[in-house]
Formats: sequence, C-alpha cells, structure tokens
Amino acid sequence: MQNALAVVTVVVAGMMVGVEFAVAVFVNPILDRLPDDSCIAARSDGARVLGRVMPVWYIGSMVLGAVWAAVARAGAGASLAMAATALLAVSVVMSLLLLVPINNRAKTWTAQGRPADWKQQAGRWDRYHYVRVGVIVLAFALFAVALGR
Repeated sequence: MQNALAVVTVVVAGMMVGVEFAVAVFVNPILDRLPDDSCIAARSDGARVLGRVMPVWYIGSMVLGAVWAAVARAGAGASLAMAATALLAVSVVMSLLLLVPINNRAKTWTAQGRPADWKQQAGRWDRYHYVRVGVIVLAFALFAVALGR
C-alpha cells in the first residue's frame, strides 16, 4: 500500500509540475509574442480553465504527500515526503496570496475591457509563477528521492 501511494503521489505531483513548468517556460512566453488582443484572450481563457483545475491538483498532491508521510511515519523517506508536502503547502499559500488575485482579474480581461497595466500584471504573475515552479520542482524532487528509499 505504501509503495503504491508513493508512486501515485510522485506521478500526480510530477504531472502537476510538468504542466506548471510548461506554462512558465513555453506557454506564456509564446502567448506574450501574440498580438495584444490574442494574448489577452488566451491568458484570460487560461486563467479560467487552469484556475478551476490547478487548485484541485495542488491540494490533491499535498494531501497525497501528507497521507504518504503519515503512512510511512518514521520509515525510509518519511521525512523527505513531509518536507515535500510542506513545500507544496508553501506553494498553495503563495498561490492564494500572490497569484490568485491577479488570476481572478485576468479571467475578466477582454480586448475591449482590459486595464491599462495588464502587461505589468501579467508580468508580475509570471514572476511569482517562476518562484512557485521552483518550489514545486523542489517538492517533486524530494518526493522522487523519498520514493527511491
């Protein structure tokens, strides 16, 4: 049971990290090269779609990590799973405090109804997202090492 839980946790968290990494490194830079109206439409749609999916994925990964750490207790990898889970908790707090407020505004942006500083807001979201990606990559690495123990 513990091994299956560990594998599921690593897979679920790993896929989440992959999506967030792709958004940071590929998707948003590509969107930023589009004409402004297209960029706004794509970022707004992304904010709506990923704004519904990612909270479940973040919290689900965190819960899986917490259950794994609890089941493993003082066994091999338990402390790494706990540390990874703590980092995911940090990423959730970062999301709620820094990224969600910008994302909630971005969901409403249209070509005709956009704030004058939309590019600055998008850039701020991207910078916070880079930091969050670093945190979740580290969490994933700790989960992977814990799985190997």
